[in-house]
Amino acid sequence: MAYVITDACVSCGSCADGCPVSAISQGDTQYNIDPDTCISCGACASTCPMSAIEEG
Repeated sequence: MAYVITDACVSCGSCADGCPVSAISQGDTQYNIDPDTCISCGACASTCPMSAIEEG
């Protein structure tokens, strides 16, 4: 199951830097995870300082 970024995101970009498949991109107000590209590895969740990423 793909991960999702919650409203707690502060757009720091650490999740995008930690994604091994480049599934994360900057959206209008926060970063977004492409569910078709996400491999559910959890690397992004472990790098988020706001704990704004969870399994969707």
